[in-house]
Amino acid sequence: MEILSGVFEGETTGMPVAMITRNWDAQSSAYDTLRDTARPGHADLAYHQKYGCRDHRGGGRSSGRETVSRVMAGALAMQVLVARGIRIESRVCEIGGESDPDRFAATVLRAKEAHDSVGGILEVTATGCPPGGLGAPPAAEKLDAEIAQAMFSIGAVKGVEIGSGFAAARMRGSVHNDPITSAGYASNNAGGILGGISTGAPVVMRIAVKPTPSIAQPQQTVTMENKDTTVTVEGRHDPVSCRG
Repeated sequence: MEILSGVFEGETTGMPVAMITRNWDAQSSAYDTLRDTARPGHADLAYHQKYGCRDHRGGGRSSGRETVSRVMAGALAMQVLVARGIRIESRVCEIGGESDPDRFAATVLRAKEAHDSVGGILEVTATGCPPGGLGAPPAAEKLDAEIAQAMFSIGAVKGVEIGSGFAAARMRGSVHNDPITSAGYASNNAGGILGGISTGAPVVMRIAVKPTPSIAQPQQTVTMENKDTTVTVEGRHDPVSCRG
């Protein structure tokens, strides 16, 4: 990663911070056999139907590589947040349906041996968010809405939960409501957000990440001329799309 502008002697200058990551190990020729074939689980066909063309070489806005921009910007944002007393931590909750971290590696290897892949669930917690300080009531400005929009901008994310998330639908109000004490909230089913505004409790979010779509198994698909065919995606592809 290179910083092109906006930083001088370890400090931001007030100018836009421009960063770039160069992929010196690209092997675009590995995608030549996919020039006219839509890969299941990828945006190939949707891009072709919308724009009439697509870049088949494994990059572009629909590629998982596109998330590197968030990593770079996030590294900068983390420093700003820490200076304001807000800390972000994350953990892998599940991989391939397995919740025991000691079995994560074996789960991934079994999928790899079967020329398959797995997804997983990640949890992110932000502590130090000020009560009533983040978010606003309008729909587009709600803190949980902004978080969900940011998470769903990652192509592999298929679900977002705040606090108890989908489990809330199976609770009663008497259980889900977080009791309020003079010391703060006694529980945190709301995930630190009520009415789109931070409550001061930890903001807790989980994301569901789909299995890596590029797998070395024959899969039913179509060509860009809508003719039935099968495809096997070869090359260098991770067997898991959810890693800590």
